[in-house]
Amino acid sequence: MKLPPSSKNWLTIIGSIVATINLGLIILLFIISTIFDKNNTNLGLFIYIILPGFLILGLLLIPIGMIRERRRIRRSGDKEQERYPRIDLNDPRHRNAFIIFTISTILILFLSTLGSFKAFHITESVEFCGKLCHKVMEPEFTAYQKSPHANVACVECHVGSGASWYVKSKLSGLHQVYAVITKTYPTPIETPLHDLRPARETCEKCHWPQKFYARTLWTNKYFLADSLNTEWDIMLQMKTGPEFSGLGLKEGIHWHINPAVSIEYISENDKRENIIYVKYTNKASGKVKIYRNDNNPISDSLLSVSKTRTMDCIDCHNRPSHNYNSPPVYFDKAMLTGAISKNIPFFKKVTMGILKDTYSDKDTALMKIRDGITDFYKSGHSEYYAKNKNIIDSSILAVQKGFSENTFPKMKVTYDHYPEHIGHLESDGCFRCHNDSFKAENGSKISRDCNLCHNIVGQGTKGSMEYTNVRDNLEFKHPVNIGTAWKEANCSECHKFLY
Repeated sequence: MKLPPSSKNWLTIIGSIVATINLGLIILLFIISTIFDKNNTNLGLFIYIILPGFLILGLLLIPIGMIRERRRIRRSGDKEQERYPRIDLNDPRHRNAFIIFTISTILILFLSTLGSFKAFHITESVEFCGKLCHKVMEPEFTAYQKSPHANVACVECHVGSGASWYVKSKLSGLHQVYAVITKTYPTPIETPLHDLRPARETCEKCHWPQKFYARTLWTNKYFLADSLNTEWDIMLQMKTGPEFSGLGLKEGIHWHINPAVSIEYISENDKRENIIYVKYTNKASGKVKIYRNDNNPISDSLLSVSKTRTMDCIDCHNRPSHNYNSPPVYFDKAMLTGAISKNIPFFKKVTMGILKDTYSDKDTALMKIRDGITDFYKSGHSEYYAKNKNIIDSSILAVQKGFSENTFPKMKVTYDHYPEHIGHLESDGCFRCHNDSFKAENGSKISRDCNLCHNIVGQGTKGSMEYTNVRDNLEFKHPVNIGTAWKEANCSECHKFLY
């Protein structure tokens, strides 16, 4: 088979070898992934992104080498060489080159189309987002897998639909890849993310606020750090919507995102936790109320240069898929499900004492958890330990599992670095605004009354619960007698540092 003289140069030959080898590897790995069902993210990354990149490089070297060789031949005067290629299918060399070029082009176009389609789906997959940069994304991926959105792909929230946001996300991804390669990423990853798509274009594609009116009954079960791990239950009627569904979003917690009103605010920093200014606008009447915090006033000069944020879903539901539970929370969940035995005396107390410490790596933490709990019962409750070693050991494993799913020492991720703004137990949450300190010029204020959001309809220990009907509410009773301190301070002032 005769080929043009311009193809006989090292650059073209090397390009042909590189392209052939990579094409062969792509076909081989594709067959392996298909036959042996090894279609994982890393293999797909090589088949559809990395190897095709080298294939294209090899293909580019072929014409570059030929162009350079044609120029060399023309300058040397060895042969009469025309400036531009001439195709004559009656010439066997031209015919062979044309056939090879045509078949190769069709094959490459087909493979490129298939590869681009596969590459698109790989880069949009949960595994690509969560596993490719394992160390960096391990906390987020682990939390995501046990979240209510575990069956929703990452891109549904982080990108959404449409080409423009897809391009924006890939450009942002290039910076993230660079940060991972150069190890310049922050630990932990800082939030909130300021380049996220507006919640109305993502969250509200599924969660249509105009149709989520119903109030819900919510029961929480806690365990006290005493000898009996005493159970304490509280039942709340959550006022997510109005009492009567016909009122729409005029009442209830979701009133904050009523399309008929606009709530804007300014926070002291990018964390959106310390709010210093609130503006309410009724879009129908044009009525405006400005609320300022007397305890943390904002000057007019600072106000003029500050950018307000319009409140949306994410201002309360700020950890919808990546929530890290505190030790008391994941401990109580494990005890509720039976993974931790309720019958081990002082188990919560000793566990919380150990989890107060910080650890440089996960292996050290798991060892300290095991040894600390085991030593406590061996030394102080030796007879009980000898009879119940299996129960204690299985409960220790549950504590270690809870720690592993919520704390990541290498990335310096702990629950308190990412506070959840729903509620007010371990972070200020609702009390960021609802604290009686925000007042308008007419004297109205943003109330701190807990009954705006929920009614307590049941509370107490198992077997001695106190109940009322859903139209009334009980006054909160703290499970441990602290007097009236709970009325005067935010819950988070104690609970954030309780364990």
